[in-house]
Amino acid sequence: MSQPGSSTGLLQAVLPGSSHSADAPSVDALVAQIVGNDNPDTLARILKDTAPKESRDNALVGMLANGQDPLLVLNPEQHTLGYLYILSARLNSAGAPRPSREVIEEFCRRFNPEQARLAPQRVTALAKSILRAAHDAGHDKLALGPLYDLLTRYPPSLACLTTLHPLFVTYCVATKHYTLALPVLGVPITTIDLKLSDLTYTDNLQYHYAGGVALGALKQWKKAEEFFEICASSPAQMPAAIQLEASKKLVLVQLILYGKTVPPPKYTNVTLQRLLKSSPYGAFAKNYPQGKNRLLASIHKDRDLFTNEKHLGLVLQAIDRAPRWLIQKLTSTYLTLGLADIAKEVGIDSEEEVRSIILSMIESDEINATISEDGTVTFSDPVPQISKEDVDRMLRLAQEQTRLLYELERTMNANKDYLTKVRRSTF
Repeated sequence: MSQPGSSTGLLQAVLPGSSHSADAPSVDALVAQIVGNDNPDTLARILKDTAPKESRDNALVGMLANGQDPLLVLNPEQHTLGYLYILSARLNSAGAPRPSREVIEEFCRRFNPEQARLAPQRVTALAKSILRAAHDAGHDKLALGPLYDLLTRYPPSLACLTTLHPLFVTYCVATKHYTLALPVLGVPITTIDLKLSDLTYTDNLQYHYAGGVALGALKQWKKAEEFFEICASSPAQMPAAIQLEASKKLVLVQLILYGKTVPPPKYTNVTLQRLLKSSPYGAFAKNYPQGKNRLLASIHKDRDLFTNEKHLGLVLQAIDRAPRWLIQKLTSTYLTLGLADIAKEVGIDSEEEVRSIILSMIESDEINATISEDGTVTFSDPVPQISKEDVDRMLRLAQEQTRLLYELERTMNANKDYLTKVRRSTF
């Protein structure tokens, strides 16, 4: 016979097939198991398989027989797994006593990641319920702190995509706290582990789409382009709606960044490319760049569409950038040109406005030019200037990319499915 309190005895008491599996144990019994069990794997099985989920969660939301709150008895670091089950059950059960904000924040700061990884679905449920509770309380931004702690501590590395990534970044966008997402967005995704997080295909799309929106709002156009492109070009038999939205934003960001669109990766879904080309976004890109007045006239009939799809801001920013691209084109044709002539070429009535744009472009190293007192602009080829700091930065970047590639190769070489496919293609 098993001894009372032993792992075997506990399993016999609560696993399916035992005489007690139909009835959910009391919260006192569950807390006793959580405190007394020193094997996280065994405890994970007990908590997962104890009675039906609804019955188990109904037990977990209650108070102890002596009236104490289980969350005040358990230690969030030592008893992470049990604490996680109780906390998520409380937040997801109607009528259950709500844990305080301090309790939630303390758990997210102190939980044991190794234990939490044994219950990935509960981690996802907890994150969603934290967001919902903050929204219901009318204080959306209060969810960002605990969710950030949960996201940055749960995976072995931020380079490993989890369900927490899209939840956090999407919420940063919804609350306009874009800079809070930067530490997360700054780590490229190189790993996906389905045992670590109950990911779906759309999680990857949602994360990179929301990341692109946050980076675009901060005018970090190059990084925004990268995120939108990952979302838009992710392989799929049929493109998702979010991929079409990412494609639209990608076109507008590229017009701002380069003055033209860039051919998409060859693996981008052809249906998606066809839909984009035949849309007002494709027509706008085809007409770009032109004078501001012409571009504004060209979008007149589609202005409501751009507004409803929340892209009018990007469209207008692209139009504001158009004179700069037209001026840059002039540098490849002319050595000197008067401000009045430049104003005529780019469709601006004011010479002073042209002067201001050119001075801004010179200051930001977009062109190499000088303006004389009589208003003559002299263009010249830029002189490459690379400082020691630039060289050191590029070396550090190359070393980091080498390290990431090494880690990716090592992960792939440990993947049985990948190795099987390699062997089949070799013979």
